[in-house]
Amino acid sequence: MALFFFLIFAFSTGPGLLESPPKVRLVRGPHRCEGRVEVERNGEWGTVCDDGWNLKDVEVVCRELGCGAAKGTPSGNLYKPLADEKQKIFIQDVNCNGTEDELIECDRVEDVFDCSHSEDAGAICEKSPPKVRLVRGPHRCEGRVEVERNGEWGTVCDNGWNMKDVEVVCRELGCGAAKGTPSRNLYKPLADEKQKIFIQDVNCNGTEDELIECDRVEDVFDCSHSEDAGAICESFCTGPGLLESSPKVRLVRGPHRCEGRVEVERNGEWGTVCDDGWNMKDAEVVCRELGCGAAKGTPSGNLYKPLADEKQKIFIQDVNCNGTEDELIECDRVEDVFDCSHSEDAGAMCEKSPPKVRLVRGPHRCEGRVEVERNGEWGTVCDNGWNMKDVEVVCRELGCGAAKGTPSRNLYKPLADEKQKIFIQDINCNGTEDELIECDQVEDVFDCSHSEDAGAICEKSSPKVRLVRGPHRCEGRVEVERNGEWGTVCDDSWNMKDAEVVCRELGCGAAKGTPSGNLYKPLADEKQKIFIQDVNCSGTEDKLIECDRVEDVFDCSHSEDAGAMCEKSPPKVRLVRGPHRCEGRVEVERNGEWGTVCDNSWNMKDAEVVCRELGCGAAKGTPSGNLYKPLADEKQKIFIQDVNCSGTEDKLIECDQVEDVFDCSHSEDAGAMCESEYGRTQRLYANCPYPA
Repeated sequence: MALFFFLIFAFSTGPGLLESPPKVRLVRGPHRCEGRVEVERNGEWGTVCDDGWNLKDVEVVCRELGCGAAKGTPSGNLYKPLADEKQKIFIQDVNCNGTEDELIECDRVEDVFDCSHSEDAGAICEKSPPKVRLVRGPHRCEGRVEVERNGEWGTVCDNGWNMKDVEVVCRELGCGAAKGTPSRNLYKPLADEKQKIFIQDVNCNGTEDELIECDRVEDVFDCSHSEDAGAICESFCTGPGLLESSPKVRLVRGPHRCEGRVEVERNGEWGTVCDDGWNMKDAEVVCRELGCGAAKGTPSGNLYKPLADEKQKIFIQDVNCNGTEDELIECDRVEDVFDCSHSEDAGAMCEKSPPKVRLVRGPHRCEGRVEVERNGEWGTVCDNGWNMKDVEVVCRELGCGAAKGTPSRNLYKPLADEKQKIFIQDINCNGTEDELIECDQVEDVFDCSHSEDAGAICEKSSPKVRLVRGPHRCEGRVEVERNGEWGTVCDDSWNMKDAEVVCRELGCGAAKGTPSGNLYKPLADEKQKIFIQDVNCSGTEDKLIECDRVEDVFDCSHSEDAGAMCEKSPPKVRLVRGPHRCEGRVEVERNGEWGTVCDNSWNMKDAEVVCRELGCGAAKGTPSGNLYKPLADEKQKIFIQDVNCSGTEDKLIECDQVEDVFDCSHSEDAGAMCESEYGRTQRLYANCPYPA
């Protein structure tokens, strides 16, 4: 049966406005510019087989969708759940030259018989951040509408503003369905009189992806900020530091949601707490309200950098709790603070007991088979009813970032022992809970086997520890990260158990020694802080932050910095010129010299091996090394080509390959994009497409 696409693009004079939607889309990705590729035929959407799929094909998809440059060709298998078995695969062997405007213009084979949905094609496009935001609301998905023009933010006059316009704003921000067009003046304070009103008479049909695609009138003369438009969307982020409703308190800038600077909410605005009179009883109430266990300390909010912005208000001071209240709002306090600065903001440190859930048999602690703890015993979870909302809660509880997938059964070998119990099934989370135990569930499972155990794949955040000045990433002086700043560790009481935890967190194998950090020259700069001392790990923790420790070090110098030596030797491959160490142009090492890899026959299986060797999770794409500027110097050698991995190897050197390359240039260097992003600062709002 011949594939028939009828597609007419009629362009208006307005920027980005299309009268006919494209016949291609990307689904199941984190935003509309990444995901599994689907094409439309006679009102029905089908997938694309990835046979022959490459970066030139993705370039056309990205161009057609208005999503910027192509960044990768991930397997559509990455975007869960897979397409339903009833959904058709429309085309395969797509062969674009990369200059086409629409996928329909490319050569292709129709009527596919030898491809399954595990082979669906995927695409990753560049996608710039949205040009719209909502401000002064209780969260990032409600508030006054502002649009960006040449780096400046202006408001929108509400003349003609309606639910169709709000639908587009909510879609652009990834905030679900539109819920309302709130009344004027709701979001206080109003915009400053110096802020411009950029547009009015917005007229969307409700199907656009971005507000800029809608008809509108610019250069507004007859509207004031009392008439600014607002929007209320259905859903919003529930990552660390942002809660849906109650509690009205949060801890920010700490290492986890149960430690940090105290902030309280008033009328949708967050303000700090002056530490005059602040004590352990007050911290006990904060910890109780947040479900964070017992209070451990009342550190100065000055510890959590950067300090609050000078424009942020200090709402209360002289808090006087008796320690038994359930919420901070129940405590005596003085409002309207005049004699306190943000250097005096209050802080709280809560106990935060270890999670009652874990992921086992995966490539790292943030992916694997789900197990829950009951009375000291670990059991599995039956996957009946298991879905992404449940995984979101598991990832949140473990501090592992956003949920990425509900992996298929039997993926994590060996399966659980037949003697291990299956504790729960039919879990039903709404996705906002902090712990899996808060979700509805059925206990005492009788009709499930370990071949049906649930699994979870989380985003996996970057480690908060690193080893520097050593011969490779698994040996060196220990440094820990706090609020984007790296400090050292005093070696008072530092021992092998502490080093074991560091090595485990970094994926560097067993600990081999605790050398003095003085060994790794040059020493840390005298301006660099020493963050912690008297570290006391049991040796079983997954992260150094889980160990007992003393902060605010006064009696230690950089000649006493702690060091760690781990078992694992450095990989013979690296990714360079990318945004982080897990994406970039591929280079391999030979006799101390680094050379590139020709991309002849380079594919996802080869990238999988590179990602595995680097400890970077699953492969997401095989971008051209040409993407990573500047290109390799012409004096740098190209060491190998025609790499042919099965995808199961642990190191690239184990794959078949041709050495001594003569017919390749650096414009053909291979690239790789991996799932994990060590080296990238962890996003505060892990479930959001963009920070609030």
